[in-house]
Amino acid sequence: MAETQTPAAKGRSPARRTSRKKIVLSILGIVIAIPVLAIIFILTFDWNRARPWINAKVSEAIERPFAIRGNLEVEWERPAKRMAPEQRSWRDHIPWPYLIANDTHIGNPAGLPAQDMGSARQFSFSLNPFALLSRTIHIPLLRFDGPRVDLLRLDEKRNNWTFKRNEEKSRWTLDLDRIVLTDGVVHVKDAVTKADVTALVHTLENDARYGVGWKLDGTYNGAKVTGGGKVGAVLSLKQHTTPYPVQAELRSGRTRIAVEGTVTRPSKLAALDLKLELAGNSMGELFNFTGILLPTTGPFSTSGRLTGTLGEEKDGKRSDRWVYDGFKGKVGSSDIGGRLEFVTGAARPRLSGNVRSQQLVFTDLAPLIGADSNEAKRQRNADAVQPAGKVLPVEEFKTERWDRLDADVRFSADRIVRDTAFPISKLSTHLKMENAVLTLEPIEFAMAGGTVRSNIRLDGRAGDGPKAIKAQAKVTARKIEIKKLFPKIEQLQATVGSINGDANLTATGNSVATLLAGSNGELKTLINQGVVSKMLLEMMGLNVGNIIITKLFGDKQVQLNCMATDFAVTNGVARTRSFVIDTREALITINGTINLANEQMDLRINPETKELRLFSLRSPFYVRGPFSEPDVSVDKGVLAMKAGGRHRTGRRGAAGGADSPDQHRSGRRQRLRAPAGPGPREAERAAAGQDPASLNNKKLLQHC
Repeated sequence: MAETQTPAAKGRSPARRTSRKKIVLSILGIVIAIPVLAIIFILTFDWNRARPWINAKVSEAIERPFAIRGNLEVEWERPAKRMAPEQRSWRDHIPWPYLIANDTHIGNPAGLPAQDMGSARQFSFSLNPFALLSRTIHIPLLRFDGPRVDLLRLDEKRNNWTFKRNEEKSRWTLDLDRIVLTDGVVHVKDAVTKADVTALVHTLENDARYGVGWKLDGTYNGAKVTGGGKVGAVLSLKQHTTPYPVQAELRSGRTRIAVEGTVTRPSKLAALDLKLELAGNSMGELFNFTGILLPTTGPFSTSGRLTGTLGEEKDGKRSDRWVYDGFKGKVGSSDIGGRLEFVTGAARPRLSGNVRSQQLVFTDLAPLIGADSNEAKRQRNADAVQPAGKVLPVEEFKTERWDRLDADVRFSADRIVRDTAFPISKLSTHLKMENAVLTLEPIEFAMAGGTVRSNIRLDGRAGDGPKAIKAQAKVTARKIEIKKLFPKIEQLQATVGSINGDANLTATGNSVATLLAGSNGELKTLINQGVVSKMLLEMMGLNVGNIIITKLFGDKQVQLNCMATDFAVTNGVARTRSFVIDTREALITINGTINLANEQMDLRINPETKELRLFSLRSPFYVRGPFSEPDVSVDKGVLAMKAGGRHRTGRRGAAGGADSPDQHRSGRRQRLRAPAGPGPREAERAAAGQDPASLNNKKLLQHC
């Protein structure tokens, strides 16, 4: 049986093998024929017939007009043909279908002016046909010749560069390798930033690093803007290790922003590494360019390294991270340096970091609260100048910007330089901004051998207006040495006393002037026992004889028992509850008001001697008038009465002997109980030894 089947089987084997060969050859022929037929079709088909269909489908997809108005054709060529030798890779020598669309236009979306958003003299790209089999649109090279882009924004919600995103995941994937740009124009018109800027793009010849240059001109926020820069000729979107060179500079008035470096994988900004230089009249002016809220300062310049990455977008938000590291520079005449980090993705962007000044010029802090000169204000384009005769700064804080940023920044100054003798030596603070609430907790100064520590809270959630800020301030001063507080006043250098103080204030307003004008709270200070300059006290008491003697024979010292102040502040008016200077030789009381709203003071200084003096003309005197030019005057009537009384006492003394020291001290106590000109109630209290102005003074003295 086996022998009869074997010849038949052997006879059928060659036929089967022939059939299999035919099948394999047929399949191979079909595989070869398909691309050949595709190539023939691509090269012979009139693609202009497809323009209406392409225009309609693209317009529908992007929800705005799209049109190829010129010739549409497909060629078969190697991408290397259109590239410089140094920009080619081995892939660029593989021939691909190359689509060329002439005179291409994209319009604005509905609701915006009917005009082009973009156009190109020629738009072309190569296409990998084999990638289509895996539902991938692989474009090795995308090229724009003579492009023009017109970006338009009418308000915060309406612009022409935002495209609607398709929430459904597409089954097709776009794979774009590189982009090439040639001569073109980019125009930006933005009503939000008041920008109208045009950039002219041009091809650079014989530049080994850069292939495309650009020049910019126009206006931004009402100010003239100019600039320029260079970028690489080919923008690689896939090669992660290929750096794309970038160089740019932008100027507006004295504001300058310059960058130079590389971007790796530009589609994701996976590695942005730039040298960043900033300069201008005020850091606050950078807000219009960067959207980052920075403090108002004097002229500044910084230079450092900027690195950044763009995170993936999630729920309509993208987490970006930018680091300005190792920067150094100047603000006014002060040096600054440090590291800042800017992160987006939360409800508000967040700025954090550490800034340090090795040598801080104290006057460079003035613009922070609007206390700089009017000339400096004009240079930094401040909204208002300081009125003549006004001491407290009137420039308003820009609270409408406070909700644009959260912050957590520490600042320190190792050494403070002062034009005056104000003895501040160090400064440190921790600044936080959270939901438009600014806190400085603490802000600490080293002053005159002691410290001044403050906790300040400014709530700007009200937005803008005359009551934009609700403020709270708690200030403590400890162990401030008097002689170091006023080192240039000769009469105080014999002083060894120290000052301690506390302030607790609340207020509403939108500037330093309005905040203090509406403040409420209290202020207290206390000088511990010590030795003070006798000359200063005698000058306050107008004891002419002792001033002359001290000038001739030197400054003798006087023992200070106590100096204490207690002010109650109501609606911007600080009224003395107690203000006492008590020494072994004199008792000085001060009563009156300091009006922070109209910047007027009305103080009465009452010196009383504790010892019998030779030719002592002690008399009350007044400090009245505006803060800028207070007037000091003597109560001449009381002075004359005292002089006459001294004359009569002298005559009685010559006839019957001078008053004994006990009699003199008794007279002084009677004068304290019965001041000149009391009202009915005051006279009643005076008869009982209770001068209303002295009640608090006596209580305060008990604590000394």
